[in-house]
Amino acid sequence: MDSQTVKLKLANIESKRESLVKLLEKPDLGTLRIDVNQAIEEIDDLIDELNRTFPD
Repeated sequence: MDSQTVKLKLANIESKRESLVKLLEKPDLGTLRIDVNQAIEEIDDLIDELNRTFPD
C-alpha cells in the first residue's frame, strides 16, 4: 500500500470520527456514551500514529 492510499484511508477514518462526535451530542445515548468515547479515543490514537508514520 502506498502512502497516498494510506492518506485517503486516514481521511475516511477522520470523517467517521466526526460522526461519532455528533452521536455523542445526543442526550439519550445512555451507557453507549462510554463506548462512543472509547471509539473516539482509539481513532485519535490511530490518526496520531498514522500521521507520525506518514507525515505530509
